[in-house]
Amino acid sequence: MKAGIIGLPNVGKSTLFNCLSNTKAQSANFPFCTIEPNLGKITVPDERLNFLKKLIDPKKVTPTSIEIVDIAGLVKGANKGEGLGNKFLGNIRETDAIIHVIRCFDDNEIIHVDGSIDPLRDKETIELELQLKDLESVSKKLSKIERASNSGDKDAQREYNVLNKIIDNLNKSRNVRSIELSEEDRLSFIKPLQLLTDKPILYVCNVSENDVVSGNDYVQMIQKSALQEGAEVIFLGVKIEADINDLETYEERQLFIEDLGLNEPGSARLIKSVYKLLSLHTFFTVGENEVRAWTIPTNSNAQEAAGVIHTDFAKGFIRAEVFSYSDYRKYKSDAKVKEAGKMRVEGKDYVVKDGDIVYFRFNV
Repeated sequence: MKAGIIGLPNVGKSTLFNCLSNTKAQSANFPFCTIEPNLGKITVPDERLNFLKKLIDPKKVTPTSIEIVDIAGLVKGANKGEGLGNKFLGNIRETDAIIHVIRCFDDNEIIHVDGSIDPLRDKETIELELQLKDLESVSKKLSKIERASNSGDKDAQREYNVLNKIIDNLNKSRNVRSIELSEEDRLSFIKPLQLLTDKPILYVCNVSENDVVSGNDYVQMIQKSALQEGAEVIFLGVKIEADINDLETYEERQLFIEDLGLNEPGSARLIKSVYKLLSLHTFFTVGENEVRAWTIPTNSNAQEAAGVIHTDFAKGFIRAEVFSYSDYRKYKSDAKVKEAGKMRVEGKDYVVKDGDIVYFRFNV
């Protein structure tokens, strides 16, 4: 599962990517600095892992992670190939979710590709390019099934009607993710097309240092717009995040963050939001050798979770011994959790919850 960072050229995408991944993708004050997508594996901050580390003192602690891709800036006409648009739109298609970075600060020294600051215009510019590309994809599919629909094939007729509904809405500048469809129609007819505006999205407003605590009028404009499609908006200062990232020690970073009036870096909030956007959550395995966080899709069952650790765990699954993180935090040991009757024995169909601590029993 991976999320792609998109936006107009020169809005802070690569600098943000560097902060998230601790890699050094090129970033500079001119458009099209990024041409090839940069891929980074991002550690997911989790306070629960810190507590388990202090309590158990294992030899090794392994956090969970997600992948984030820095995709080059899009411009008007991208759907027709402008600014290497087809290549960049193809990169977006390969992601599972979108992080849309929008410039929400004034600074005459930093070039804007359109020559002025207007976050709503910028948001709509990107959306229009994605919508036009989706319109092209849906129209091609529609032409392929039209004959079958006209011949009386009921499944083809149903698909034809759904695709026409998508086209009507795209022509009204509505993103596919906000169109009301049955779950069955979405899974059967829309998901296979990998439409760009059907992907879950997080809007990230890049603000100045003065606005990292409360945001500004630009942020409010984006929040109001995003509300119409039920999308989340967060704001952070990309330059500030880069400054925090450059500090050597944890103590220095914490002092800087506190001086800004923040509880945690904006990048930590962003990573948590992306994790949620991808419909992922975490379970833990604990022991003296290793405390480890594991990523699974929400609604995964115990056998599927076991398979994330090793395929043999899933093949030879016998049972899962489960207790919650909150109970472990309260009782502070396996033995005391068991004494309190808080450990459960679950079968392969048990839906693993976020924060579960699990021991898998298997036989191969």
